Amino acid sequence: MRFDIVEYPDPILRKKAKEIEVVDKEVLKLLDDMAETMYDAPGIGLAAPQIGKPLKVIVADISSRGEKGELIKLINPCIVHAEGEDVLTEGCLSIPGFSEEVKRATKVVVRGINEEGKEVEIVAEGLLARVFQHEIDHIEGRLFIDRLSKLKRELLKRKIIKNK
Repeated sequence: MRFDIVEYPDPILRKKAKEIEVVDKEVLKLLDDMAETMYDAPGIGLAAPQIGKPLKVIVADISSRGEKGELIKLINPCIVHAEGEDVLTEGCLSIPGFSEEVKRATKVVVRGINEEGKEVEIVAEGLLARVFQHEIDHIEGRLFIDRLSKLKRELLKRKIIKNK
């Protein structure tokens, strides 16, 4: 099932998501539906709050369109280590049509639970590291615009609201 993507300034995007206690059929279905929604958008990452579900669940696939994807589904993900620094242009499915340069770590170690209910640790660099940081921000109630200078953030917020 494909979900509609929640857009800024919807307040759900600012809520801290709840941890998943049990990996059951509902959670597995949510992960599948999120992947379908992400691919349809099209995007390379999606967090549950972006579809109106305040839960700590993310999906990501940075493969090029047209090739077999390497879909990652994570429950209760958190960054346990980050290093390096890079500035790249970022956009967001919840803020369509807008992008801005954002500073992020170049390498992260993310811990979470996979579909089998087992704890996993993923070392990610480059684009995947950026996607993990972006999506984990979403489950913490943060958006990429929060990582901009106050002046840039306020200007961008005005533009976003004006375009609504």
